[in-house]
Amino acid sequence: MTPQLRLFIGALAAALAAGAQAADYTMRLSHQFPPAHHSARNMEQFAADVKANTNAKVEVQIFGAAQLYKPNQHHAAVAGGKIESAIVLSFQWGGTIPEMNVTIIPYFMSSVDKMRKFPGSEPAKMLDAKMLEKGVRNIAWFVDANDGIFTSAKAPLIRPEDFKGVKIRGLSKLWDEGLVAMGAAPSAMPGSEVYQALQTGVIDAGFTGVQAAFSRRFYEVQKFGVASNIILAYDNLIVNPEWWEKLPADVKKGILDAVVKAEARVMPKDDEIPSEHLQQLRERGMAVTALSAAQKKLMADAMQPAVIKAFSASSPDAPRLLELIRGL
Repeated sequence: MTPQLRLFIGALAAALAAGAQAADYTMRLSHQFPPAHHSARNMEQFAADVKANTNAKVEVQIFGAAQLYKPNQHHAAVAGGKIESAIVLSFQWGGTIPEMNVTIIPYFMSSVDKMRKFPGSEPAKMLDAKMLEKGVRNIAWFVDANDGIFTSAKAPLIRPEDFKGVKIRGLSKLWDEGLVAMGAAPSAMPGSEVYQALQTGVIDAGFTGVQAAFSRRFYEVQKFGVASNIILAYDNLIVNPEWWEKLPADVKKGILDAVVKAEARVMPKDDEIPSEHLQQLRERGMAVTALSAAQKKLMADAMQPAVIKAFSASSPDAPRLLELIRGL
């Protein structure tokens, strides 16, 4: 089934469900997350909040689990007006907007203090402007994860030397510099492809957010997990600028008010990984280790210099962005 046919069927089903009274505006929202993923649930509540805030003038139609577009197609789909909106993970912008990789520098932005200060800040506005230059307007910085978990089948990946020779899921060319510095062999891929790659032995080890490791059932194919607040991954909610500018002011406000609520829902309470998230994996048989402060420092010392060096060289604006974020 083609994406266009899926889009038509989804829109038709939504229209039938809505009954005779259609909304004034439709906001088709595509994302890559499976239904159980915390980001998918956040978007479902966002859709309900938009409907309430706009007195049902806006209907948010969600197409999740990459059923409509693949993650690497979202930017073009929104910029081209094929859909009104999509979620793009911040690190997935790396090839198009290298400055967006700043959030995944190991242990650089993952503190809750920085996360609370970031939306609306000068560095956030700098990145918003760069997305607009690429044909889309960013209206949200939803925290996807401020933690990460290295999963493996043979032995836990606790110390930098444990990574030597390990074929592992990477995130981006920049992030992978840190893995290479520890002797690993990274292969970047979207989260939706990692389970099969682990199951078939294409890679030995995975990396994802702690909650995502549970919702994507990594515990079925990996015995060990090592977690820490290593990166910050945002879900950017991008919209088509032409569509957005045509919305009345009250409708825009209703959507943005729903954004504020959604940002607050996913903001971590503190820098500790919630024990219930770790326990979910342990109850499914995964042996999970949460790194101590000393162990995190060893990892940061091993990964961060190579990643910062590569990031600084990736763009003329990168050093300035680092300076602004250090000042938050």
